Amino acid sequence: MDTDITAGPQRAQARGLPTLAQIEQAAQLVHMTMPPTPQYCWPLLCQRLGTEVWVKHENHTPAGAFKIRGGLVYFDRLAAEGAREGVIAATRGNHGQSVAIGARRAGLQATIVVPHGNSVEKNAAMRAFGATLVEHGDDFQAALEHAQSLARRDGLRMVPSFHPLLVAGVASYALELLRAVQALDTIYVPIGLGSGICATVAVRDALGLRTEVVGVVSAHARAYAESFERRVAVDAAVTTQLADGMACRTPNPDALELILRGVDRVVEVSDAQVAEAMRAIFECTHNVAEGASAAPFAAATSERARIAGRRVAVVLSGGNVDRDVFARVLAHRTNEENPCPHT
Repeated sequence: MDTDITAGPQRAQARGLPTLAQIEQAAQLVHMTMPPTPQYCWPLLCQRLGTEVWVKHENHTPAGAFKIRGGLVYFDRLAAEGAREGVIAATRGNHGQSVAIGARRAGLQATIVVPHGNSVEKNAAMRAFGATLVEHGDDFQAALEHAQSLARRDGLRMVPSFHPLLVAGVASYALELLRAVQALDTIYVPIGLGSGICATVAVRDALGLRTEVVGVVSAHARAYAESFERRVAVDAAVTTQLADGMACRTPNPDALELILRGVDRVVEVSDAQVAEAMRAIFECTHNVAEGASAAPFAAATSERARIAGRRVAVVLSGGNVDRDVFARVLAHRTNEENPCPHT
């Protein structure tokens, strides 16, 4: 893997991504609250993949997922600006926990809108962090539109799922990874709304590396995959039962623009493949991975022949899966038609 130290920052700025100095500043803010998360090369996972694979353990943050990093930076800015109004956000869970934590630290009241049928335990965590929870709609997009309506009606500040400050904060995990593990050839990153993968592209470019950044989406939530193929935003139905963190029906236009410019390719994985990856990660490392978090390992497994002999990393973006869902995944040898049977 080649490097070009002088070209990196110029590429990052040209793409509207945070610079290395901005990412390092964000990392300092993040590390005032939480230590860097580990990246481990687990021998049993390497055996399964047939090559060297590193796992970035974002399931080890205080919120159990990577999103907290962006929230810490975003709300630090709001606090510095003297913001006093309440905030509102839409989420399937991890962004909402980040908002709840950041708002509480800034002394602001947070309202979080989730779709009906959202993760019971993610909902409980958001309430425990001090947020008021509102359930609306059947998917994230419906919850988002309702949150925007409530923001207008009640004079609340809408906290988006994608924002430059969120990207800068989230980029701290990629900075930790790429400085700790030299000469990575490929990184697999799940795509929800896009902050994680855009942050990874930002760090790759800011450091002047040529590491492949591969986006991973659910085969049952194809909005970003279709948009990547067609090079234009495309809505797509969401039917995933397991990868709620990737259950995106409508791509974020700002994120999509950066993805089209900086991501090497996008890989789709089924719920059955995700469930198998969740089992593999638990069996080989005894770490819990939620569906979206296991998807990068599922994608790497599907490209086993392609990455043979290469040094790869997978972002385990969070471990916030409901106990009953995880128990069923561990107990059941899934098939394509019924990857997460309900009892």
